[in-house]
Amino acid sequence: MGILIGLVVTLGCVLGGFMAMGGHIDVLMQPWELVIIGGAAVGTFLVANPMSTVKDTGTAMLEAFKQAVPKEKDYLETLGVLHSLMRELRTKSRSEVEAHIDDPDNSAIFQAFPSVLKRYDLTHFICDYCRLIIIGNARSHEIEALMDEEIQTIRSDKLKSYHAMVQIGDGLPALGIVAAVLGVVKAMGALDQSPEILGALIGAALVGTFLGIFLSYAVVGPIATKIKIVREKNNRLYIIVKQTLLAYMNGSLPQVAIEFGRKTISSYDRPSIDAVEQSTLNTGAIDMTKKAA
Repeated sequence: MGILIGLVVTLGCVLGGFMAMGGHIDVLMQPWELVIIGGAAVGTFLVANPMSTVKDTGTAMLEAFKQAVPKEKDYLETLGVLHSLMRELRTKSRSEVEAHIDDPDNSAIFQAFPSVLKRYDLTHFICDYCRLIIIGNARSHEIEALMDEEIQTIRSDKLKSYHAMVQIGDGLPALGIVAAVLGVVKAMGALDQSPEILGALIGAALVGTFLGIFLSYAVVGPIATKIKIVREKNNRLYIIVKQTLLAYMNGSLPQVAIEFGRKTISSYDRPSIDAVEQSTLNTGAIDMTKKAA
């Protein structure tokens, strides 16, 4: 919604200001200039990026428009599943814990936290490192180094779409010049026409430059930045898992370990400690009910 509002405000101010200066809006209606610029941008985007990045860019743009960032419920469920797993690690046998991490889709613990389970990569990130904890011979600083490497790899993969959009945004002004040059070439072929016709052709050519710059700095660039913000916020969930499990490996109780994870959340989004405690208490009650059943 924020992107749409921003685009409406931008277009309204640019076009409204142009009309207020006495400009005629129909002069800017040059669909073939847009075809040249847009088609060249899409073509170079396809040339420069593998199909996986092309598809992920579409997904990333949809996430940006939906503002698909973790909410308080997502943070609470991430901390909740970690608390439940750490409690199992402390009190249950290796085979009982392995049943949860080997098949998370059918695990009662993960099923209690659907927002975590639907994030396939995050679920397997949690399971992989819980499995290393169960093995027992890995030291915390080794696990931390491995986590940092994997999180950096995940971040790099998730930001490929951002970098692809930035490259297209940087190239749009030049593509606008290409469209303008083609328009000028067309105008040069009409030098024998009246000044009114020649002026209209030159004006149409200059619209290409306008469109290239406008699309770069007012549309593609801001959307790329939004993609980066959304993807970075989603990546924060991995940092929560990392800090929580490392605290547990270093001897913290589950309730204390999740506080290490909670503190890594931005103060604007961080759930209160009371909300975390209430969430984990409710989870514990659900677990006890299932066991009794």
